[in-house]
Amino acid sequence: MDPVRPLPPPLAAPGTQTATADRDAQLRAAAEKLEAGFLAEMLKAAGVGAPRDAFGGGAGEEQFASFLRDAQAREMVRAGGIGLAQSLFEAMKARSNG
Repeated sequence: MDPVRPLPPPLAAPGTQTATADRDAQLRAAAEKLEAGFLAEMLKAAGVGAPRDAFGGGAGEEQFASFLRDAQAREMVRAGGIGLAQSLFEAMKARSNG
């Protein structure tokens, strides 16, 4: 007589795992975008990109300073950020799951 073996776990419906992975990727991207926006505002408050008194770039420097701050904030997030994106991702994922 053969020993009784437990049944294997049920298979997920086709596409379920990819749909979950896609949703997680979208949530993570949104969380990272929010963290980058927060960091850009913090850089602005810290004076990054503010015009200098001497040898400044004039009006052009002032107009493009926000692009510099945004790029720096995105790179900060890409390098690991401050952990805000992870917290936001987990909160959004928990909320979307029910």
